[in-house]
Amino acid sequence: MWREAIEDAIGKIRRNLEQHPGTFPHITNEKRYAWSANEDWIEGFHTGLTWLSYEYSQDTFFLDEAKQQIADFKQRLGAKICLEHHDIGFLYGLSALAGWIVEKDESARNLALQAADHLLGRWREQGGFLQAWGPENDEKNGGRIIIDCLLNLPLLYWASEVTGLPKYAEVAYKQAELSRRYLVRGDDSSYHTFYFNKETGDPLGGGTHQGYTDGSTWTRGQAWGIYGFALSYRYTKDPAFLQTAKRLLSYFLDHLPEDHVAYWDFNVPIKANTSRDSSASAITACGMLELMDLLQVGDADRSWIQQGLNQTMNSLVNQYATIGEEAEGLLKHGSYHVRGNSGLDDYMIWGDYYYLEALMRMERGIPGYWYERKTK
Repeated sequence: MWREAIEDAIGKIRRNLEQHPGTFPHITNEKRYAWSANEDWIEGFHTGLTWLSYEYSQDTFFLDEAKQQIADFKQRLGAKICLEHHDIGFLYGLSALAGWIVEKDESARNLALQAADHLLGRWREQGGFLQAWGPENDEKNGGRIIIDCLLNLPLLYWASEVTGLPKYAEVAYKQAELSRRYLVRGDDSSYHTFYFNKETGDPLGGGTHQGYTDGSTWTRGQAWGIYGFALSYRYTKDPAFLQTAKRLLSYFLDHLPEDHVAYWDFNVPIKANTSRDSSASAITACGMLELMDLLQVGDADRSWIQQGLNQTMNSLVNQYATIGEEAEGLLKHGSYHVRGNSGLDDYMIWGDYYYLEALMRMERGIPGYWYERKTK
């Protein structure tokens, strides 16, 4: 079943690359992608899909396409196009770092390190956090962190490993620990965002940008936390991060509907037209696979995590995937910014990426591009 799903996905990715050369997918409400320039936070997922397709098929068509996309990312970084945010790991981890992991391309490695330097530049020493959005003097966002940042931290951890310079990992660890303390609630749910005094670092309060309410639990944010804390544990071996990932996962699985795929917020009233977010479940599947790889054989938590993984992936493949359909996206029923009326019940390129990453990990043992792989 996994192989059929992978091969169907790769066929769609190839068709997209052939029909939309030199462009990147952007979110619509129209059951398709809008194809345009590399100037949002999401383009790296398209390149990540291209790298996964190459690793599975060994078709040099995908290799050539991935290299062309990396050249686009190099130009973007040089020109500083729409990079006043922390999603640098999403952009350059799945493009340049992937190029280093797969091909050992020195130019890709250097670009990934330059991107890590850019992300490091968002560290606000006075406040003690990585600023999520906007320039340093941004009145609204100057003291904001968001849970999504956890998936951008691997770029910093990796940079420390390859350069031997501790500064990258020190910032990543501090940000992960700050997120653990302030974004994770006592009942194992999570805030999307938290605000601090940007001058002193004093905590001001939690909130949301894309969730239902400030006090609700946005499901994609919970998913970022699951996978993100697991990855921070891989790099740091701090047991608090592993425990936090498992706590967040337990909450996520305990609050799913009968088909095991999340709605867009765990606290939103459920009606006939309430949006799902298949992308949140795809991210969580990758988080579960990461946890399974980190836990010792015989660990008591492995059984319930494995059950959750099986239920999630069976549902995504059999009920949410576009297998056999003429479609640009791989997963139906994703959500972007529901309260903002953007990306409602549609394809999400990050959902497509994590869905294929999960399938590739199960079928081929290929874990994506968040860390360098062990040599056999």
